[in-house]
Amino acid sequence: MEIASKYTPQAVEEKWYNYWLENNYFRSTPDEREPYTIVIPPPNVTGVLHMGHMLNNTIQDVLIRRARMRGYNACWVPGTDHASIATEAKVVAKLKEQGISKEEIGREKFLEHAWEWTHEYGGVILDQLKKLGASCDWDRTQFTMNESLSKAVQQVFVDLYNKGLIYRGYRMVNWDPEAKTNISDEEVIYKEKNGKLYHLKYQVEGTDQYIVVATTRPETIFGDTAVCIHPEDERYQWLKDKEVIVPIVNRKIKIIQDEYVDLEFGTGCLKVTPAHDHNDYNLGTKHNLDFIDIFTDDAKLNENGLHYQGMDRFKVRKEIEKELEEKGLLEKVEIYTNNVGTSERTGVVIEPKISDQWFLKMADLAKPALDNVMNDVIKFHPPKFKNTYRNWMENITDWNISRQLWWGHQIPAYFYGEGSEDFVVAMTIEEALTLAQEKTNNPNLMQSDLKQSEDALDTWFSSWLWPISVFDGINNPKNDEINYYYPTQDLVTGPDIIFFWVARMIMAGYEYLDEKPFENVYFTGIVRDKLGRKMSKSLGNSPDPVELINEFGADATRMGMLLTAPAGNDLPFDVELCVQGRNFANKIWNAFRLIKGWEIDQNAQQSSTQATAVQWFAHRFQQALADIEHNYEQYRLSDALMTIYKLIWDDFCSWYLEAIKPNYGDPIDAKTYHSTIGFLEEVLKVLHPFMPFLTEELWQNIQPRKTDEALIIANYPTVKSFDETIIKRFANTQEAITAIRGLRSEKGMSPKEALDVFTENKTDDLIFVEVFKKLGNVQELLHEQKPEKGFAFRVGTVEFLVPVTDNIDLDAEREKLTKELTYFQEFLQSVRKKLSNEKFVQGAPEAVVNAERKKESDALEKIAQIEEQLASL
Repeated sequence: MEIASKYTPQAVEEKWYNYWLENNYFRSTPDEREPYTIVIPPPNVTGVLHMGHMLNNTIQDVLIRRARMRGYNACWVPGTDHASIATEAKVVAKLKEQGISKEEIGREKFLEHAWEWTHEYGGVILDQLKKLGASCDWDRTQFTMNESLSKAVQQVFVDLYNKGLIYRGYRMVNWDPEAKTNISDEEVIYKEKNGKLYHLKYQVEGTDQYIVVATTRPETIFGDTAVCIHPEDERYQWLKDKEVIVPIVNRKIKIIQDEYVDLEFGTGCLKVTPAHDHNDYNLGTKHNLDFIDIFTDDAKLNENGLHYQGMDRFKVRKEIEKELEEKGLLEKVEIYTNNVGTSERTGVVIEPKISDQWFLKMADLAKPALDNVMNDVIKFHPPKFKNTYRNWMENITDWNISRQLWWGHQIPAYFYGEGSEDFVVAMTIEEALTLAQEKTNNPNLMQSDLKQSEDALDTWFSSWLWPISVFDGINNPKNDEINYYYPTQDLVTGPDIIFFWVARMIMAGYEYLDEKPFENVYFTGIVRDKLGRKMSKSLGNSPDPVELINEFGADATRMGMLLTAPAGNDLPFDVELCVQGRNFANKIWNAFRLIKGWEIDQNAQQSSTQATAVQWFAHRFQQALADIEHNYEQYRLSDALMTIYKLIWDDFCSWYLEAIKPNYGDPIDAKTYHSTIGFLEEVLKVLHPFMPFLTEELWQNIQPRKTDEALIIANYPTVKSFDETIIKRFANTQEAITAIRGLRSEKGMSPKEALDVFTENKTDDLIFVEVFKKLGNVQELLHEQKPEKGFAFRVGTVEFLVPVTDNIDLDAEREKLTKELTYFQEFLQSVRKKLSNEKFVQGAPEAVVNAERKKESDALEKIAQIEEQLASL
């Protein structure tokens, strides 16, 4: 085989991905093996791969590939979410470009366009995941609007309604005027915005006196139905039982009293607009006030806005300020900063609005979901997210599950009259008709008298069933697949959807299968740039993952993502990490080329140096493997990768291969060669989950393989015992070799010049002498006739001396060492001064104090070394 001089990922990645697919290595069906299951967090069908997706799916692929190699029946279920708001917005925009409005063509025709759009553009992200190397069972690809999943959603809605857990209510919601739907509290993002605080004058009825009310939203005065004061506010006791006149509107409204009013904020008088403020809604309900809706669905003033009807709310705000000033009803305006709720989906400012919505009672569903996380039946990694989860679950509110959208799962409620209770809930219109006839005691009611709810369900109402519905566990709760694959093992997700999705999946699992949906939840961090900013398209600081893959290769990109990706902590990403990944790939490739380039001599004897190196690496590999496996157990994948990186780069490619390689032009003995091939196969196995393409390419070319052999299904190494004494002795040898190489460089000695080294101590138990002599280019290790002058270095407590050669200027060496000694002595003095300061030691963080103590001990060690060197010259 002719081996290319450089690894070219573009030449191998498509080849091996197709090979894995053709051999069905990703496919899973129930069998006698123990299952290991992951369900993908379904990305939006509208989406394309971004850095967060790449991190999340790389982690999942690492876990699933390792499980597959460990003999589990590995099943990774892919799929996409229909993304009601995002998809509908894209379809509406596309139709708008063609001069078509959603309302003109009606629901049925609009849904045809939505499906057409989904088939044309949806699924792009899944193809991109294939470029990343994601080993999903693509035959199992699901979509949350697929027939079986849709049926499951409808069935759960009907079931929960029949259990009395779903109800319809006229409630205050967060209205998104751009998407024209309500959104949940969790989808409201509060942003600090600069605005104004307007002090408006409300005339007291029957007097020429005014009270002043402060508001940030003067356009809402058209919905005012009261002014509220605190019952203990001495300033306004005279207003009891009086009425005031709303500016411009000229509507008389009453004064109410409630302790809710903040005595310190504004003027102490609060305008109450029950239909357009969450807190005012509570006051309105408590004091039985009128609710006046003043906005259209796109946040323009409706007929209640008088002469501002049809004008956008923010334009009204500017215009009404002028009108109030002209009429002498604006006392003053102050610059004011406050937190404004915006839609996570569209970014627009949300508008509190009252409407009829569907809600799911959460208190009972939340209890087992809370208990089983807090008692670690379901484990969070890192566990710090348990507190976040607990706080939300203990204060959970009912889930608003309806959305005013057409794209999505249409709510299976059928209305037969105008009253708020004139509806039935059923899986089909035929069932609904029977229920409606029974409810109304009217056998003459016909299907044409029924009208299905226009609302769709919240997207999360389908994805909360995901670990169950992908195995058809709602429609067929005892089927073979749900019995085999559920509960799943690991969920990998971002903490930003811990409430939207993670908590709700746990609730659904216990409600419908009386079982957890997964054993572990691995929370990834946020991908940030090297300045610490969250990566986003708007900031222009986020690279395109596909472009990274095209430039560096999938393996290098995966490695770049995971080198600094601790669970739950943010990832400081820099493209240089991908460069490091590419360099690592080339390092392994070159090691492979070196090994395969050796000629094998079946009759040659293994040298003692080679035998020692083989013995050492066997134990070092097991030590590293134990560390890797421990990190996997703790879900510290970044640490596991770093251990593998050092094992391969330092231990195998550098120390081991250098120790065993034959002299230039000489063959290698068969015993050492076969051991080396075995080690290479083992390190490729532990690296495969992280860098699957490169490792499969090398694995297939190390030695002849059977047609059914592949690294992707090779047996993963298991941890065996290892001798720490051998590992420590070799580490000492490495230290001695590094020291003598450092001396050569520092003192200008030729690396080709073989040196004698003296030590008074016995070194057989300290270092491997033959390895030291070969890699340190040491001629003899002497124990007698200590040289008068020499350069000293120390390994542990043992001192070594390299005799001074004639070409060394000793006076210059002493001067240089004396300067170094002075520097470190002064440095030690400054550190000790700081440590002798009680205020610093008592007041500084423990980590800071410990860092100073470490500086002190390092300086003392360095001073001792320099003094030894001076004494030996």
